[in-house]
Amino acid sequence: MTDFLIFLYPWTKALHIMAVIAWMAGLFYLPRLFVYHAEKGEVAELSATFEVMELRLLRAIMNPAMIATWLFGLALVFTPGLVDWTAVWPWTKGAAVLAMTWFHHWLGRRRKAFAEGNNQLSGRHYRMMNEVPTVLMIIIVISVVVRF
Repeated sequence: MTDFLIFLYPWTKALHIMAVIAWMAGLFYLPRLFVYHAEKGEVAELSATFEVMELRLLRAIMNPAMIATWLFGLALVFTPGLVDWTAVWPWTKGAAVLAMTWFHHWLGRRRKAFAEGNNQLSGRHYRMMNEVPTVLMIIIVISVVVRF
């Protein structure tokens, strides 16, 4: 099995990077949709449009991208010789990926709140939360590239 993972390494890495890009695009865009939905969603037609956009983004792009990111990422973790578990970087990256996964699920709960008409958060709040994936991305990229 380990020989197979080593053989597939370039493909696994490429697919992991593509999945991360798609996931990050959704993590940046969905909170922005929530900003507009919170600020302009009192108009019924706009609210319905936002709900369709949010659901499709989450279900068709973000969820599959998150799952692919995790699957290919775990394949990379189990590829022999790639991760030095005595270093700090795999732990900081792992913590940031877990935080990003939590944020993904938090966005899913916010989407449900909008769909049920129970959103309690302002556009300003969603603007601030829109910075979370940026901070996590910085931690992940520095961890992997610098490997401290």
